[in-house]
Amino acid sequence: MSYLDKLRESAKSTGNVVCMGLDPVVSVLPASDAPIRERLSGYFAEIFHRMRLEGVAPAAFKPNIGYYASLDNPREEEFQGSLALADILDLLENYFPGIPVILDSKRGDIARSSENYAKEAFDSWKTDAVTVSPYMGTDSVLPFAFEGKGVYILNRTSNPGAIDLQNMLSVDAVDEKELYPMYIAVAHRIAYWASSHPGIGAVVGATSMKELGEIADYYSDREVPLLIPGVGSQGGSAADVMAALKNAGYPVELARINSSSGLTHPWKKGAAPDDWLEEVMAAIHLLFAEASV
Repeated sequence: MSYLDKLRESAKSTGNVVCMGLDPVVSVLPASDAPIRERLSGYFAEIFHRMRLEGVAPAAFKPNIGYYASLDNPREEEFQGSLALADILDLLENYFPGIPVILDSKRGDIARSSENYAKEAFDSWKTDAVTVSPYMGTDSVLPFAFEGKGVYILNRTSNPGAIDLQNMLSVDAVDEKELYPMYIAVAHRIAYWASSHPGIGAVVGATSMKELGEIADYYSDREVPLLIPGVGSQGGSAADVMAALKNAGYPVELARINSSSGLTHPWKKGAAPDDWLEEVMAAIHLLFAEASV
């Protein structure tokens, strides 16, 4: 099955276009004396079990590898974070078969290095898609274009510093004629890559609705999947994103609207409340309703 078909099928089977980020902050999880690996995998196992009991699932999952690798201590031969991620990926495979998993690792290097990073995502971690930086160009990006896999290329990101470079005017590398904001020039290049490598998509933040609308309009008649972070903690609204996509005529089933801490630990800071699982489930139901299809 192609990655585009996986996106369509998961949107249809779940009834939403939510991507659930799995980025644990250990300090705000319920208190436990268990080792990090057991603490993280046990925490998500409780959430996943409750989701299955209530018959809800997102249309994608997205663990950010940095949240797990930072918990390793390789010089001491300790890999609690990476082993926790492996456990969580096993849980996803068992609880939510067929739901795409996006490894958020934001790779992109010279060609041989990119080949190794691609193998890391697809062969080692066995995920369905990966996030990639476009900055080093074609020979850095295309090694990730494995058949049947997804590649989300940073297009217009959700962080405040995105404006530093991504809104600069640039001569478009595709038509070499006009000046465009960098994010539009990157969108042109992403569409060019996607025309011959189905599954190549774009990361476009929910915190810049003007830019999101422009990019969605450009992609509306092209099969370029969108990964849209910035909903929840960063201030973006899923309802506004859905409206922007529909107004642009973009095929919504190819979009994934991501929320991470807003779903997995919505209290954000401090100790987890006694009813933490109820708070998690309330946040999940709310976002799934706002991003329903």
